[in-house]
Amino acid sequence: MNSQNQAQFKELSEEELNDFIVECIEDIKGKKIIKLDLRELEERPTNFFIVCEGDSTTQVKAIADNINRRLKTEMGERPFHFEGQQGSRWVLLDYSTTVVHVFYNETRAFYSLEDLWGDAVSTEYDSL
Repeated sequence: MNSQNQAQFKELSEEELNDFIVECIEDIKGKKIIKLDLRELEERPTNFFIVCEGDSTTQVKAIADNINRRLKTEMGERPFHFEGQQGSRWVLLDYSTTVVHVFYNETRAFYSLEDLWGDAVSTEYDSL
């Protein structure tokens, strides 16, 4: 992206980024959306996790693709790391201060990420 294109996008705060990610998830009817605020934890890998799930691997892929596409085209943000698209059972998008985990519902139950980071402050979003 050249500097002229980059200038058209404003710098997003962490909260604006997180709110936009949640909106992107809701676009594709993602379920059980939770934001984990890790900032108070001593050994945290990032500031926030946003976790959600889809009912099929097709939906999981669509949610992740929508987040990636909208953040890139509307906000000029690209993930530092994007993995899991192949099997679409757990797709991870790393935006440095926020890491998004899009799970197939059975995979989410198996890994139980929210329990692993149970000391984090969590915010649940109503499913549409």
